[in-house]
Amino acid sequence: MPTTTLQMIFKNAQGRNVTISVADPIEPMDSNQVQQAMEEIISKDVFTSPGGDLVEVVAARLVARQVTEII
Repeated sequence: MPTTTLQMIFKNAQGRNVTISVADPIEPMDSNQVQQAMEEIISKDVFTSPGGDLVEVVAARLVARQVTEII
């Protein structure tokens, strides 16, 4: 059974990428809503990282994974 994950990638205060993953997001995905959500995460300081606060949206992507049990 395939699983889907939304990966939201941000830049932190030290300039390093930070990825936040959401398992089984609601689909279909609206890119404008994802962009707005990411900007709100930054503006409200929802998350922080060892390299400081999140300061910039870098990218967002859907990752699909198919696992087949053989034994």
